Amino acid sequence: MKTNIIKIVIALSAACAASAFAATTGAAGEGSGPLVWFFIGFGVLVVMLQAVPAVILFVSMLRGVFSVADKASHVPKV
Repeated sequence: MKTNIIKIVIALSAACAASAFAATTGAAGEGSGPLVWFFIGFGVLVVMLQAVPAVILFVSMLRGVFSVADKASHVPKV
């Protein structure tokens, strides 16, 4: 068990060191092009369009929970 833990620790530390050496020295942003902003906007549009039916369903559920029920519908039939 100890050997497995040691192997995992060595592998993780080697992976962290490799990614650190792969980083560029001048990490300044190059700016985002219009295609990147279109992609982000499209993602936001998809999320907002998914939220509209969710809000409608939530409001309908709240109406059903807090509405007054008919007394006749809860009377057991004998």
